[in-house]
Amino acid sequence: MEIENKDSNQIPSAERGILGSELFLMLSGYLNNVTSNALLRKVVVKTSLVAAIISVVIFIFSLFLFIVPGLQEFRTGRKYETTNSGEVKNSPDYKKQVSALKRDVQGLSWKYSSFTPGQSYLVISTTDNRFFLYRNKKLVREGFCSSGSYTRLTTAEGNRQWIFKTPKGRFWIQQKIVKPLWIRPDWSFVEEGLPIPPADDPSRYEYGVLGDYAMSLGDGYLIHGTIYKRFLGMPVTHGCVRLNDEDLETIFNTLNIGSKVYIL
Repeated sequence: MEIENKDSNQIPSAERGILGSELFLMLSGYLNNVTSNALLRKVVVKTSLVAAIISVVIFIFSLFLFIVPGLQEFRTGRKYETTNSGEVKNSPDYKKQVSALKRDVQGLSWKYSSFTPGQSYLVISTTDNRFFLYRNKKLVREGFCSSGSYTRLTTAEGNRQWIFKTPKGRFWIQQKIVKPLWIRPDWSFVEEGLPIPPADDPSRYEYGVLGDYAMSLGDGYLIHGTIYKRFLGMPVTHGCVRLNDEDLETIFNTLNIGSKVYIL
């Protein structure tokens, strides 16, 4: 039996274009490699399986994250409406709940007023090392400051230690000082590796390191100036709050003895 050979000229031009295209040749070669190469065939099967598993996982995750909550909103088919019924308003339970809510609102309003007095007050954030100065409950100035470093210092003998942190809470200005004198505490000498001198030793007194003004918060904590202005905005102090010269002067002239200071 004789097999008929077609002349290439008898094949339509469109078909010859498809069969001779690079895409057709690439796909044909890929399919031939997959069918003839057992290892490649296994790789393709495993890759397809992994892709299918990932698709199923994504679908299940989307189902619980988006579809299920949406269905829950419409599962009952009920519509809830607010009411202004006089019967409800006259209900003893309703009146009791309204009275309790009013007391809660009044209590919160009183607390807010007590924490935000009409006079000037200062808020210090030890997290961001920023300050916020308020007058008549309006913000009038803000900027950078420095607060406690939370580092630990221990004597060589190990019998004394200090943690340099700024206390948090509600304080008030107890004293305002112009040209403050720094009386160096014991840790200042330990930090420098020096012996601790007597309490009245002249080496304990230093002028000019606290700036032009200082405000006492009690227990040895001050709001004062600094000669290390490049560190403002960072937690580097031994517990006091440091400010630059301009901010310190404004706060000093705004706050009075008894003014509130909130340290967060």
